[in-house]
Amino acid sequence: MPTGLARIASVFPLLICSALCGAVPPQLPGAQDFRSIVQAAKDRVFPTVVYVRCLAETTDSGRRMTSAVTGSGVLISPRGELLTNWHVIDKAIEVRCLLHDGRAFPARVVGHDKSIDIALVQLEYPESEPSLPFAETGDSGALAEGDFVMSMGAPWGLNRSVAIGIISCTRRFLEEESEYSLWLQTDAPINPGNSGGPLVDTSGKVIGINTLGIGGAEGLGFAIPFATVRDVLGQIREHGAVRWTWFGLELQPLHDFNRNISFDATEGVIVAEVEPDSPAQRGGIQSRDRILSIEGIPVTAMTHEDLPEIRRRLALRPVDVPVVFEIDRTGRTEKLTVTPRAKGEVEGKEREFPRFDFALKEINQFDNEDLYFYQKEGVFIHGLRRPGNAASAGFSEKDILVRIGSREIRSMADAAAAHEEALRDIEAKPRVVVQVRRGPSIRQIVLEFSRDYSKK
Repeated sequence: MPTGLARIASVFPLLICSALCGAVPPQLPGAQDFRSIVQAAKDRVFPTVVYVRCLAETTDSGRRMTSAVTGSGVLISPRGELLTNWHVIDKAIEVRCLLHDGRAFPARVVGHDKSIDIALVQLEYPESEPSLPFAETGDSGALAEGDFVMSMGAPWGLNRSVAIGIISCTRRFLEEESEYSLWLQTDAPINPGNSGGPLVDTSGKVIGINTLGIGGAEGLGFAIPFATVRDVLGQIREHGAVRWTWFGLELQPLHDFNRNISFDATEGVIVAEVEPDSPAQRGGIQSRDRILSIEGIPVTAMTHEDLPEIRRRLALRPVDVPVVFEIDRTGRTEKLTVTPRAKGEVEGKEREFPRFDFALKEINQFDNEDLYFYQKEGVFIHGLRRPGNAASAGFSEKDILVRIGSREIRSMADAAAAHEEALRDIEAKPRVVVQVRRGPSIRQIVLEFSRDYSKK
């Protein structure tokens, strides 16, 4: 008789095969070998995995600098279309891709979306060349906790690799990362460099795009479900971006565990807040209203995990097309019509200012909510050169520029004009008084810019 340990060891391969095949463990002679399943799935997708290397231009340090960023991608068409993350190609001025066979090609960014963290890239692949291998996409909605998956990509810039694990959670809500989508959580390693690579099921289909890894935490990685990618891919192809719409609604589930609030209802979603001067406010929606349906389709958010899909449904509505909401207000049912507007850019443009030794960025309602609270438009200090004139004068990141000399600053163009005037008269007047808003307070700072730190 085998010992208990030996018995477990003899049964374990059958249990693995059962999980993979979705069947009761077969008899040993007919059992499909676990390694052959993994190998077959890997062979289908691995040739489509691409190592992506970008040169990105940023002003985070107060001056324009170029740095190398590496990540991964997966080919989804025979002529060189590939998916990767937005954060891999963000601010890229050059993109190069290394294929599985050692060939390298330049590429251009077709479009991207920061909110979903997805980007579509096109290889500059000669028409005369044979078709490229490309991955087949699967149904991420059919996944279950415990399903085996493979994470593919280029961790830490190590070209291509594959790791295996399971789906730990199919509907992971991350407070700061789940505006429009839930996440697939996996214990298959997702390290820096894996970003943009495919998460693959055991049939060899891409069911997610690797995106987030938690530093210092083992077995805790997150991928964008391919169902979410599929919802926005058409717009990225056609327009180069996702044309999100904005209603100005902050939603809350019926059972809000984090705030220890439970509403006495079994259907609908609560309006926690309505943004001032938003389409929702103009349409008559109020906080504490319970939305029952949108365009006649019922909606319910029992927990936070139900919110991203409702938000995505709203945000993908056509711009300027009225939407009918059925709401419950203190037991009375009403129908209200709201016409959403375009959400627009979710990140402001940025620019460096030599000799002032800072970089400025436009205030954006969705990217800089803390600054937008104090000022609805304008520019703020995004980066400081150290050592540099602005840092020496006492400026801080997130200072909002109000005035430079006698010129009021309401836009990047205003700041650029003030900067040009100051440098034109630098010999006679090597300093200027700058008024900034720092939180709720206004202060004056004398900026002397006679020293040229670029030559130090």
